Amino acid sequence: MPGTESAFPIDLKQYRKLTLDPSKPQLTAEQRSTLLHNIQLLRDALVLFTATGAARGVSGHTGGAYDTIPEVCILLSLFEASEKYLPIVFDEAGHRVATQYLLAALDGHIPPEHLLHYREANSKLPGHPELGLTPGVKFSSGRLGHMWPMVNGVAMANKEKVVFCLGSDGSQQEGNDAEAARLAVAQNLNVKLLIDDNDVTIAGHPSQYQKGYDVSKTLEGHGLKVYTVQGEDIDALWAAVAAVVTYDGPAAVVAKRLMAPGVADIEGSTHGHDVIPVKAAIKYLTARGYPTSTSEDILNNIKPSSVPYLYVGSTKEVGANRVVFGEAVNLVLDKLSKEEAAEKVMVIDSDLEGSTGLKVIHQKHPEVFVPSGIMERGNFSTAAGFGFDANKFGVFSTFSAFLEMVISEVTMARLNNCNVLSHFSHSGVDEMADNTCHFGVNSFFADNGLSDVQSWLYFPADPLQMVAVIQRVFFERGLRFVFSTRSKVPYILKEDGTKFFGDGYKFVPGKDETIVEGKAGYVVSFGEMLYRSWDAVLRCRQEGLDVGLINKPTLNLVDEQTLRKIGSSPFVLVVESLNQKTGLGSKMGTWLIERQLTPKYGYMGTTKEGCGGLSEQIPHQNLDPQSIIMKIKQLSN
Repeated sequence: MPGTESAFPIDLKQYRKLTLDPSKPQLTAEQRSTLLHNIQLLRDALVLFTATGAARGVSGHTGGAYDTIPEVCILLSLFEASEKYLPIVFDEAGHRVATQYLLAALDGHIPPEHLLHYREANSKLPGHPELGLTPGVKFSSGRLGHMWPMVNGVAMANKEKVVFCLGSDGSQQEGNDAEAARLAVAQNLNVKLLIDDNDVTIAGHPSQYQKGYDVSKTLEGHGLKVYTVQGEDIDALWAAVAAVVTYDGPAAVVAKRLMAPGVADIEGSTHGHDVIPVKAAIKYLTARGYPTSTSEDILNNIKPSSVPYLYVGSTKEVGANRVVFGEAVNLVLDKLSKEEAAEKVMVIDSDLEGSTGLKVIHQKHPEVFVPSGIMERGNFSTAAGFGFDANKFGVFSTFSAFLEMVISEVTMARLNNCNVLSHFSHSGVDEMADNTCHFGVNSFFADNGLSDVQSWLYFPADPLQMVAVIQRVFFERGLRFVFSTRSKVPYILKEDGTKFFGDGYKFVPGKDETIVEGKAGYVVSFGEMLYRSWDAVLRCRQEGLDVGLINKPTLNLVDEQTLRKIGSSPFVLVVESLNQKTGLGSKMGTWLIERQLTPKYGYMGTTKEGCGGLSEQIPHQNLDPQSIIMKIKQLSN
């Protein structure tokens, strides 16, 4: 049968169990043959099922997991041989989740056929491993570079065991790992790292954008015993693993290899970091001897899915606010000479330029652009330091989930009166196939100053408003935070069908915007939830319920006039995709009560872990228009 109804065509039962003894660092011919067989079997399987992510349009990651299969096969052979090893393949690169799903299938926790649902909504196979969600998954990886410190604690709790953690040259750029290395050495922990050093991250090659960075030398400098080998040389790799296992204390194997070795279309390229394209997967599997029809029947019969819905109040045309941010910055920089721009502005990337809109700045205004590594804390502070001069402005960008990592640095920048414009993309939950650990739902953490200072949190509703916001606030002083989503958004329309933020619109910081007046009560929303709320409001109005809608693009400032207007109406409903515990809805009720305004009050936000997939995340959180309509009707009764 075609598509996901197919039997898994690569027989994982052909995996041959093997035992390896680290006191014997040289492989026998039989051991070598078995290892190579297992490596190829698992790599083939991994290419096939990760390619289903490309087929269904949910992306994914092939190369990193493909790379580390030799290390994984060696670890399984050690686990098979002795109980002195903690039998968990910890991994500090969560995007290599395919490894964990493959292990779950090998162990019988999920049928191999289920792998064909990789990253599909409600499949329990999301873009990062989540403990308690997927049968057989033994840990949650969290965000990149966050695992090693936790593994140190695991080693402390299991002193009689050898504890392993897979690493990468990308994850090792995070400051957490430097701290973990120092502790592991100081406490002589029995932690062994196996690091894939493939010189590829999302935005480029560390050897080019991070000159001087050397994983082996860095770890040696911290005091670890380090063995550097060619990762595709199975004899050398096993000898190095045997050496670190028998070494008394923390040690690492740094395995150098090209990204996705042997996969013709993605080998050594940044494309290998992402999911393998369907055509490339079919080409690879055919070259490996599998019938072309087998992979074609599966991959060509898996199609992207969506939640079909025809919205009213917005255009069919959509735009990516996260990309428009960079285009809007360019509009500002275009007015300056190259010399003036370089003197006045610095834009620093954290290996996400293609995802957060900075790529267009890099291309058009390289004089202001600094390519940097996966070092959000340091990069934010660098942007702040550039903006320490009252007439200079730092620009920083990363995913909204990673805002939680830079809170202390935000405070430092605020104490030093620095000028930083921060763009946090991938806010909320919409189209977040990477799932819960990548939800950007705690944006209000950025507003952590005292009441005598002001930070500005802006969440534009569509591309036109994004441009208007950046044009207005780019050269304002202090800390400014701009949010956007991974998903594209339509353009908001007025009731007469013209674009709300089109010709004549001027953005005013701190001012709430009335989309439509209402006598029955008001919905307050912003960002990607505004067009959904507008749809719900219009449908209620069509039924005779005179509901109003307010757009609140400045999240953390009270517009006294608007607050008094909505607070004097029968009800107020806040609709957002931020964390219901920490978002706008958790604050607006207090603002109302402080002013003796007592309408019926409700607020909707993100309340539970994700379901994977893309457009399915919003209805999973009960934030779709029909859910908003139900809440409006509850409050209006």
